[in-house]
Parts: sequence; C-alpha cells; structure tokens
Amino acid sequence: QVQLVESGGGLVQAGDSLRLSCAASGRTLTWYVVGWFRQAPGKEREFVAAAGWSGGRTAYSDSVKGRFTISRDNAKNTVYLQMNSLKPEDTAVYYCAAYYSSTNNISPKVPYDHWGQGTQVTVSS
Repeated sequence: QVQLVESGGGLVQAGDSLRLSCAASGRTLTWYVVGWFRQAPGKEREFVAAAGWSGGRTAYSDSVKGRFTISRDNAKNTVYLQMNSLKPEDTAVYYCAAYYSSTNNISPKVPYDHWGQGTQVTVSS
C-alpha cells in the first residue's frame, strides 16, 4: 500500500510561485502513474497534471498548461508540482494521487486509488 503526504501549500499573492511536494512511503512509485488534482470550495475535484513512470510523459489541464510543471524523483519517491504565475482561481486544496499502471497511461480518467490528505493553496489578488 502506498501512503502519500503532500506539503508546500500556503498563502501567496497572484503572480507568485509555489512548489508542492508529495512524499510516498510503503512502496516505490516507479511503476505508478502519479497525478495532482485540486478541489475548490463548492466545486468538484478536478484533474491538474499527471506524469508517467519516469516523468518523461506528462499531461496537464488546459487551465494550468504553461504555468504548472509536474515532475518526479523516483529515487526520492517524491512527486512535485511547480506552480508559477499563480492566479486567484488556482485557490484550492491540492491532492496528490497514484495508480499502479502496467501501461503507463496518463489519461485524466485513470482510476487513481491512492490519495494524499491534501494541502491548501490560497492565492490572493
């Protein structure tokens, strides 16, 4: 079983940058597809980004493409989300997720079955 713990959230101003980390324990993430999701108050959870086994394949939602970068360090069993040019609409709880995949499928529809507890990101205008 994989346990995921996010960190790095906080309160920033619009235009600032923030890097989230997701530390995994219990199993190596090598063969897991990893993703970031977010949920704003009153809204459904939405896909943000995903990375394949080595991080060479990535996918992003249109709302963050060009501003956010997902990466992973398998040696450290850690996933990152670098967020630049933050906007107030990026305010949400951000969740890290993982899914054991034999096909390295990074589609947003992948049935992630391991989730972290979330970290709050608040962007003020």
